[in-house]
Amino acid sequence: MASTAMFQGLVTDETGQTLTVAWVGQDACYVIDDDGFRRHIDAEQVDRQVFALIKEQIDAHRDIAVRSALEMLGKDDIFSKTAVEYSLNHMEEAVGQPIPIQAREMLKSVGFRIVIDERGDVVSLEMPEGDIDED
Repeated sequence: MASTAMFQGLVTDETGQTLTVAWVGQDACYVIDDDGFRRHIDAEQVDRQVFALIKEQIDAHRDIAVRSALEMLGKDDIFSKTAVEYSLNHMEEAVGQPIPIQAREMLKSVGFRIVIDERGDVVSLEMPEGDIDED
């Protein structure tokens, strides 16, 4: 289990309520209010599902994702490309690492939201809409 809820402030229940985070021992949990009963959902379980969904989307447009990452880095060499591809292949290893609050706030401001049910299953992953531009 993870000691950090990576997507704190970005996870909601199916009614749209933003979930709070609590700890059971040292394990972070997203807390769902189920008619007054506080249901604690293991944050790592939710975060892994989110990474799997994001990875699916990246894999569907892998060439564009790698090219865009290299452009953001201002690099265009084989070593940088290999590092970016390695990072994409192993992104689930980041589960449990804190995302800076500024990054979470930026994600929130562009409409990124994770909806889970009372069992902790990701129901939807809402991301900003936009066309993928090959150029």
